Order: sequence, then structure tokens, then C-alpha cells
Amino acid sequence: MEAFAALLDALVYTRSRNAKLKLLADYLRETPDPDRGWALAALTDGLDFPAVKSSTIRNLLTERIDPVLWTLSREYVGDSAETASLLWPEPAEAPSPPTVSEAVDALSRMTRANVMVELPRLLDRLDANGRYALLKLATGAMRIGISARLAKTAFALAFGVAVEDVEEHWHGQTPPYTPLFDWAAHGAEPPNSDDLPLFRPFMLAHGLEEAQVDLADYAAEWKWDGIRVQVVRAKGENGGGETRVYSRSGDDISATFPEVAEALHIDAVLDGELLVRGAHQGGEANDRTQGGAASFNALQQRLGRKTVSKKMRGEYPAFVRLYDVLILEGQDLRPLPWSERRAALESLVPRLPADHFDISTVIPAADFAELAAIRERARDDAIEGVMLKRRDSPYVAGRKTGLWYKWKRDPLLIDCVLMYAQRGSGKRSSFYSDYTFGCWDGDPDQGAELLPVGKAYFGFTDEELKWLDRHVRNHTVNRFGPVREVDKSLVFEVAFDSVHASKRHKSGLAMRFPRISRIRADKPAHEADRIETLRALIRD
Repeated sequence: MEAFAALLDALVYTRSRNAKLKLLADYLRETPDPDRGWALAALTDGLDFPAVKSSTIRNLLTERIDPVLWTLSREYVGDSAETASLLWPEPAEAPSPPTVSEAVDALSRMTRANVMVELPRLLDRLDANGRYALLKLATGAMRIGISARLAKTAFALAFGVAVEDVEEHWHGQTPPYTPLFDWAAHGAEPPNSDDLPLFRPFMLAHGLEEAQVDLADYAAEWKWDGIRVQVVRAKGENGGGETRVYSRSGDDISATFPEVAEALHIDAVLDGELLVRGAHQGGEANDRTQGGAASFNALQQRLGRKTVSKKMRGEYPAFVRLYDVLILEGQDLRPLPWSERRAALESLVPRLPADHFDISTVIPAADFAELAAIRERARDDAIEGVMLKRRDSPYVAGRKTGLWYKWKRDPLLIDCVLMYAQRGSGKRSSFYSDYTFGCWDGDPDQGAELLPVGKAYFGFTDEELKWLDRHVRNHTVNRFGPVREVDKSLVFEVAFDSVHASKRHKSGLAMRFPRISRIRADKPAHEADRIETLRALIRD
């Protein structure tokens, strides 16, 4: 546990990506099994201990120290694990730290009935750094700047294997990943997962930015406004067959979209965009290759649900607009050029249920100028923009320069007024970095009120963050727990992808992907935009 605690401590204070990679790689090489496997699972959200929650930590501390001291300290520090690790009374005897494996085993056996007794016993065996590591391990709230992709890259670096191979084998394994380490560290055969419906790493695209490409070499497709998914069916170890639906991050979302999982009966790995049916936006016939998708707001009604009612399935029927086929009936098509995979996909689609699968259209543009003109009209078609795929490109994991490009539509912009701020997490726990902003519900000169329309926590530089933090502290007019209300004086130019009607918000609106585009300290608050301006941009 001491080595894991030292790793977390070093990662918290390390900003360089390459330095983080080296720290992780060194730890994975030098730490024995199964500790390194459990640590890797903790860093990639692969562990869950239901008995230990943030409320558990709060209750433990308020039994041992003044509750007011806990509340003030937690608000100041901004992180429950760090606050608790510093405030926890030091044990009378010298610490006898458990290994990571011992800690995982003890946490796994804790229940809500015994956690208030068993967790303190573990904490008493650790120093402040160890307590911090244990609580981060227990709650899963790492927030130390380590993504699953970065951890897999570090794994590849540690053992001299390709990160694409790590991605390929990763999803068939469970913590502490013993077969994965046997393969990478000890030269064993890679884990065999051919008969399992496992996630394969997605091929990703670079932003097009200002570059132009020759449409003789690239095919253009719509980039639809849903969520990227992979639908996988495999024959199974016993020949029974099973289908799963995975999100972009590899999470199994089959229970949220059971009708999609139930619809695929051909052994295949399919890449596409998950959407829900809705009124066609573009005015052309609604067939298997054109339109038929509702806005992202409609899809959002289905996201995050562990179970889905028959009524929900009827009101928001899900389907997948297919982009690519990776594996088909036992044949791995990924090494083939896009043009051949596209032909295979076009042949496959008629064999699939039309209610649940169709195919993304190839845009028939003669040249780049014509494609640019088509893209300008994209906002009317419930799509995010255009994808450009090199016709001879294989399907390779990750982003490879020159193969796929995404050319997203230009964001919408609107001027909003800062209303509330809240501290961030992790490295931002000392800064007010989460901002709620609003638009005027009428004429501000006639007494109209501001209504919240969105929340953003990125889009600004570190220097701008410091400036905004000072502004919040100097302009606070009220406090609501961790939230500060500020005087309505600062204007943000907010960029966003789309806006939709929402019954959950007082303004009746919900923005998609809002981010701070500019801080308009030069603009008077009464000149910010009105709700009616934002409402006019709804394209549902």
C-alpha cells in the first residue's frame, strides 16, 4: 500500500503526460502481482466497493472530530479523501500498512452493517498518505488526471507491447488482470477471447481544422448527433451466442438499449451511432440511409437508465446508424481498406432488422467546395458535421494521422451572465471553476430576471481561471452550501452545439456541450442575450 500511496502522491503533483506515463510504467514493472493489477483497476475505475461512500467517510469523521471542523475543512480542501486523511486521529501504535491486495479484500468484505467498524481498522494501519490512497481506492474518486487510455499506454510502455494489443485484450479481463500481466510481462500467450462478445478499440479521427483533403482519396459521411457505440455478437464459448452494446469508453450499455442488443443475430462487431427515432429533419424521404433521427435531447431520455420500461422504449425507440463493420461471421475485416469494409457493410445491412439498423450515408460531393457548402446546411439535419475517411484506410485503434478526419459544424454562440460558481475537484479543488450562467427572461431594463441556461467548467486558460476565481470571491452576494451566488455583472460568450426544450430546467432549455468561449469583461450584463434568442435556435 505504501508504494501505491507514493504513486498517487506523485501523480497528483505531476502535470506532464510523459512524466505520468513513466511513473505508472515504473510502478507496474516493479510491483508484484496481484497488487499491480488491483492498482491498475483502481486507476481505471475497475473497482467498486458499495459499502464505502462519501457519506461513510463524513460519518466516520464527525464521530471523531467536531462536525463544524469537518465541514469547514472539507469546504476549504475540496476533497473528502484528502480532508479525512489529514484529520484522522493518528494511531497510538506505529502503522502496519496492508498490501493493496489485502486492502481490496478487506474492502470487498465490508457491508453497510460493519463498515463503520472495519474501515477505521484499516485507516488506523496507515499514515496520512496511506489513508488518502485507501479512501481514493475505496470510493473510486481518483481525479488525479489519469484516464483509462493513459493507464493502458503506461501498461504498454512498461512491458514493451503495442497499446493497440493492450486495448484488444483488456476488455476480456477482470481485476487483477493476471492473464494480461502473464502475457505482457512473462511472455505467455495472449488471452483468447474470440468466442466472447467483447469490446474492440474504436478507430478515432483527428480534427480537420484548416486542412483540405482530396475527395478522390477520401469518402465523406455524416457525423450524426448521438453516441458512438459498438454492437457485438459472438457465438459464445458454448455456442449459445450473446449480443452486447458498448459505449465509446467500453462500458456495457446493453441493459439501457435492450432492443438493439436483441436485434442482432449475426456474429459481428459493428461500429455506429446510437440514435432514437424522430421526425425527419431534412425534407427528403425517410429510408434506410436518410434522416429518421430525433435530436440528442430525445436520446438523452434513455441515457444512464439501468432498466428501461416498455413505455420508454415505445416513446424513444433506439436504433444504430452503422458506420463500419470490424468483424463479420468470424472474419476480421479491420486490415481491409475502408472501401472494402464499406462494401461488406452495404451487403450486410439488408440482412439486419430495418427498425434497429441502417447505414450512414456517403455524401455525394464532387469536390471540397461543394462538401463545405453541404456542411454549412448540416445544422438543419440533426447532425454534428462531416467525417472524412481515407478510402484505403484499414480500421486501426486510436487516432492515426491522415486516415480519418472529423469536420464538426461551427458552434453556436450566445452571451450569458455568470450567476453561480462552485469549486472544482482534484487539481481545481481550491478554485471556483464550475460556472452556472443565464440569459434574460425579457428586457433587463424593464426588470426581467436571469434564468439559468447552462453550466460549464472548461474553455478558459489557467490564467483566466485564476482571474475568474478572484472575481467570484470578490463578488459573492450569497452562499448555498458549496455554491456561491455572485452579482450579475460578468458576461461570458458561451459556445455550444445545440439547444433543446427541457422540462427539468426553469428556463425550459438545455444546452448541449456548453463551454466558455470568451470572458466578456468589456460587455455590460444588461446587453447579454435573452431567453427568446436561445429558444429560437431549437431545432427539435
